[in-house]
Amino acid sequence: MAQKKLYKSIGLMSGTSADGVDAALVVTDGEVNIEFHGGLTLPYDESLRGLLLEASQHNLPTTELLRLEKQMTLHHGEAVNALVEHLGKPAEGADVIGFHGHTVRHLPNEDITLQIGNPWLLNEATGIPVVFDFRRRDMALGGQGAPLVSMFHQAVFAKEGRPTLVLNLGGVANITWLGDKDEIIAGDTGPGCGLLDEWVQEMANMNHDVDGQLASKGQVHQDLVDEALDREFFRRSLPKSADRFDFDHVDVSGLSVEDGAATLCAVTVQAVVRAVAMMPKSPVTVWVTGGGVHHPVIMSQLAAHFPSVKSVDELGFNPDTLEAECFAWLAVRHLRKLPLSMPQTTGCREAATGGAYFG
Repeated sequence: MAQKKLYKSIGLMSGTSADGVDAALVVTDGEVNIEFHGGLTLPYDESLRGLLLEASQHNLPTTELLRLEKQMTLHHGEAVNALVEHLGKPAEGADVIGFHGHTVRHLPNEDITLQIGNPWLLNEATGIPVVFDFRRRDMALGGQGAPLVSMFHQAVFAKEGRPTLVLNLGGVANITWLGDKDEIIAGDTGPGCGLLDEWVQEMANMNHDVDGQLASKGQVHQDLVDEALDREFFRRSLPKSADRFDFDHVDVSGLSVEDGAATLCAVTVQAVVRAVAMMPKSPVTVWVTGGGVHHPVIMSQLAAHFPSVKSVDELGFNPDTLEAECFAWLAVRHLRKLPLSMPQTTGCREAATGGAYFG
């Protein structure tokens, strides 16, 4: 059988924490053949980060939103060029960019999602064809537009013991459960690190709880955890999707900085535990990726609920760029007209490709 064509693809991800642009290179056929070549993060400055967070929470005038889109797109172009310079020859002559953009609205209950980013400007800045607007085709088919990392997880963790669970801890947390017969169940579980980041930014003037230095000194207030999780969202089975700001009802304002941080970690972890309890079988291993993997309190709380909790870096993957690598892979799937989502991952009516192409 002839080998499927391999594409050199650069993935770009700007997460809801708005820390910066993750850029990574893979060579792949859009299926299980994936070569990882490394990545980097190009941070946003405080001004751009503040504007992106503002746009994610409030309705900006159209002109301001367009100016912001231009600014963040050019930053993505700088990230691509920095990656090519960093990796050298392996990154030269890329076939495609998977451009997620930055999410400013995600309202799955209304079939609405918007990731800003100008693919034509990015193409001019890099000279590379661009696949973009990954989520709205899924929503047109009745899906919730997220998570889109699940089929990538299925490919990347194909050789791991079953059942296995991949937990992606960004601003929102999502899981991919992979069963003995290659079954897949996926969805968002609740807040990831978004609430914790907001708390320490407001209360301690820190971008995030570095090394868990605040949460590790705090006590969990279980009554507030139970109250936070007493919402219809947490009782629903997967697949389901949420926006980072769907969990603003979680209130730890009466606590100390340290107790608030510890309690918000527990909200994140116990929401994951509730979602996993709905799976057909408990996972052999929970593989953790995303920014939350670096938080020792979150990891220790997870370890209290599951027999084996490991960072994906134990398999040689970079937890900080794995989602960017996912969108590089999804861009190749678009080129090959392969599905980006399926009913078990987003709730769409049928497995279908998605995204749009310019180049």
